[in-house]
Amino acid sequence: MPISERRAAVQFLVQRGLAHRRAGLLAGVARSTFPYQARPDLNADLAGEIQGVAQRHPRSGYRRVWALLRRRGRQVNKKRLHRLRKQAKLQVRKPSRKRRRESAARPPVQATHPGHVWTYDFIHDHGTSGTKLKVLTVMDEFTREGLAIEVARSMPAPTVLAVLKRLFETHGAPQFLRSDNGPEFIAVIVRSWLALHQTVTLYIEPGCPWQNGFGESFNGTVRDECLNLYAFNSVTEARLYLDVFRPQYE
Repeated sequence: MPISERRAAVQFLVQRGLAHRRAGLLAGVARSTFPYQARPDLNADLAGEIQGVAQRHPRSGYRRVWALLRRRGRQVNKKRLHRLRKQAKLQVRKPSRKRRRESAARPPVQATHPGHVWTYDFIHDHGTSGTKLKVLTVMDEFTREGLAIEVARSMPAPTVLAVLKRLFETHGAPQFLRSDNGPEFIAVIVRSWLALHQTVTLYIEPGCPWQNGFGESFNGTVRDECLNLYAFNSVTEARLYLDVFRPQYE
C-alpha cells in the first residue's frame, strides 16, 4: 500500500475516534512522517484570568488570587495556579527585612478570635489638585476583615470617634484596639469613650511599626491596590473608589 494511502487510512481511523498513535501502528505509518500538530493550550484561558486579577490586585499572593477566582465560580487547583503565576513571573516580591532593634517590652497581644483585637491607622495621600487625603483604616486582626476605610481632608479625634461608634454598634466592642501614638488616637475623648466600653488600648512603641504588623500590611494593600492605581480629583471620588474596594476584604 502506498504511503499516501496509509496516511489516508490513519486519518480515517482518527476521525472514527482512534488515537493517532494507535491508528499509525495499525496502518504501518511512523508518527515522524506526519507534520507536527500543536496541542491546544488548555491553560490559556486560566492564564488570562490570572493576568487580569494580577492587574487589579498587584500585591495579592497566589492564595488570594485563588480565592478571588473561586468567587467567580472558577474551579482551579492551587498548585496549578501557583505554577502558572510563576511562569508568568507574577509573584509578589517580598521586601527585604530590616533588622529590628531589641526591645525589653513585653510581646504584643495576639488575636485569638474574632473581635479580640482590632487595629486602626492612617494612610496619607493627595488628589490630582494637591488636596490632602487622610484615610482611616480599621481591621479585625484575627479575621483580617477590613471593617472601615474612611477618607477626608482631615480626620480629627471627633471624626475618629464617630467611626468607632458606628463600628461598635455594628460589630460590638473589641477587647483590644491597637494603634500608634498619633494625637487622634490618644485624645482624651477617644480614650475615655473606649474605657467606658471596656476596650483596652494597645499603643505601639514609637519607631516600631512592626508591632502593628497587620495594620501595616492592610494599609500597604490599600495603597498598592487602590490609592496608587487611581488619580482622585476630589475626596468624594476617592470615597467612591474606596467604598468599592473595601468589600473585597470583608
